[in-house]
Amino acid sequence: MKPEELLEAARLKAPSPEPMGGGDVARLWRAGPYVIKTHPAPPPGMFPAEAEGLRALRKAGILTPDVLWAGEAGLVLTYLPPGKSDWWPELAEMLARLHKTRKERYGWSKPVYLGTFPLPPGEHGAWGEYFVNFRLKPLLEATWSQLGPTGKDLERVLARYIPPTEGPTLIHGDLWHGNVLMSTQGPALIDPSVWVGERGVDLAMMQLFGGFPPPFWEHYETFFPIPTEVREALPYYQLYFLLVHVHFFGPAYLSGIQRVLRIYG
Repeated sequence: MKPEELLEAARLKAPSPEPMGGGDVARLWRAGPYVIKTHPAPPPGMFPAEAEGLRALRKAGILTPDVLWAGEAGLVLTYLPPGKSDWWPELAEMLARLHKTRKERYGWSKPVYLGTFPLPPGEHGAWGEYFVNFRLKPLLEATWSQLGPTGKDLERVLARYIPPTEGPTLIHGDLWHGNVLMSTQGPALIDPSVWVGERGVDLAMMQLFGGFPPPFWEHYETFFPIPTEVREALPYYQLYFLLVHVHFFGPAYLSGIQRVLRIYG
C-alpha cells in the first residue's frame, strides 16, 4: 500500500508524505506529526509483530513512538522530533530498568522477526536450549550453504557451550545504535524485535557494531553491573546477529563468526 493509503486506513489527515532517510528494512515516510512504515513485500505478520513489540516496550517504561495504526501493509506511528544527542545517562537508566524486569519464561507466543527473517514462536524455561533451538538453529539452517566448513565448527560450539543466566527479561532484540533515537522527549527505541530473553542479547548487539560511547556504559554499570560471566557470553550471543547478516548480506560476515568460534573453540 502507498503511505497515503495507510494514513487513510488510520483515518488521519496530514500533509503529503515525504520520504525519510534510514530504514534498512522498511521504507519510511514523514507526514507532519506521523511516520509511515511500508515495505514492498512484507512477510505476513512482520508489521503487527513490530507494533506489539513497541507497545510492550512502552508498557515497560521505554519511550517509543506511539502506534496509531498497524496492519499487514505497514505502520503509522507518531513522529518524535530529534533532540540533543547526549541522552546517554538517561538511556542507560532506561535500559537498566527494562533489563531488571523479570518474566516467567523465555520466548514469545507469536513469530518474531529479525529484519524480515521470521523466527518461530514458543516459550521455554531453559535459556540455553531455547536460544539454540528457537534463535540460532533457524538461522543456521538458512545460512548453511554460505557457511562452508564454518558450519560444522559452529555446530560444535552450540552443542557444548552453556551460556549463563540472570533470568528472563523483556529485550529490544535488535539494539544497534541506529535503533536509538535521541528525541526532544529523551532517548527512544525504535524498530524492535521484542521477545523475552537474557539481557546479554541486547548488550551483545550494542557492542557488535559500536555506537554506544563510554558514558553510556559507565552509567549502565552503575544501575545494573554486568557480571564477568555475562560479559564473557556476549560474543556467543553475537552469533545470532552475525548469522542474520550472513543471511541478508552474504559471507562477508563469516569472519565475525570465525572470530567468535575461536573464543569458544
